[in-house]
Amino acid sequence: MKILVTGSTGFIGSHLCRALVDAGEQVRAFHRSRSSLQGLADLAVEHAIGDVTRPDTLEPAMQDIEIVFHCAAMLGLPNDPGQMYNVSVQGTRNVMRVARQSGVRRVVHTSSVAALGVPLETQQAASPIPMDERHTWNFRPDRWRYGYAKYLAELEVQYAVAQGLDVVIVNPVVVIGAGDLNRISGDIIIHLAQGHLPVVVPGGLNAIHIEDVVRGHLAALELGKTGERYILGAENLTLMQFLQIIAQVAGVTAPKISLPARLVRGLARPASTAGKWLNLPVSSELLHKAGYFFYYDTRKAQQELDFCARYSVRRAVAEAYAWYLGQGMI
Repeated sequence: MKILVTGSTGFIGSHLCRALVDAGEQVRAFHRSRSSLQGLADLAVEHAIGDVTRPDTLEPAMQDIEIVFHCAAMLGLPNDPGQMYNVSVQGTRNVMRVARQSGVRRVVHTSSVAALGVPLETQQAASPIPMDERHTWNFRPDRWRYGYAKYLAELEVQYAVAQGLDVVIVNPVVVIGAGDLNRISGDIIIHLAQGHLPVVVPGGLNAIHIEDVVRGHLAALELGKTGERYILGAENLTLMQFLQIIAQVAGVTAPKISLPARLVRGLARPASTAGKWLNLPVSSELLHKAGYFFYYDTRKAQQELDFCARYSVRRAVAEAYAWYLGQGMI
């Protein structure tokens, strides 16, 4: 098949390109002219230079393309949420429209569990209830601009589906592994290894190995149902459990001091101001989510995509840590 991957130089996009090439597919890697090509090094792909915010560059890139993996997104710049909206929302709108006009057979849209919002307040107890694909956005947009942008992008996808485009959505959790050049999810590994995280707060997350995320994308291509979303997750862990895994891999001491979640949330606004001048190890948006257990139910992907994570979070952390060491980031 002829396959276009947007966001091809990013963490997920570059690993996906490699898996597709290894499978014998013809891959066209769509990226900006200034993007680092480290993740695509020595990979037999056709390069298409452009930007998802510019439809005139998408149109030639989608000529003769059967499948599109739309991985392009932006975590956001602290002082420029508009640019994040342009890339994640307007960019998705452009990709879907051009894909429909170009006769693309199927699109796999890389969203995020962030688009589901936060757990209900009643689910922050000792036994939190995992969220599933039915959960919808329920948080203040200004306190999680990335999550809100991903939610809005999914609305663009659903509009395209209503117009007749075959699109499947995947929602990865925290993705860990080697090759995270932009330190999207691995920042916490670097900070803890360098001793920059002396405290922890109550809460939890779900993490997954990058290779499992790629397998989930391929499974969604083959088995996903049009217009459906699928959570790609592996292990639900408390934040303390996750930090202990990192500490054991890095050979450092895990944080022993636990701060009350309410206190940490109260620090979010001052941190937002201080972050303009200080290199804080966490963002103000992350502080707003202190105390939440971001646990996820992955049964839908198991049942409909025959998808189940193969690799442990410990292995993902170990490979990420070794890669960061090799890159001189630690």
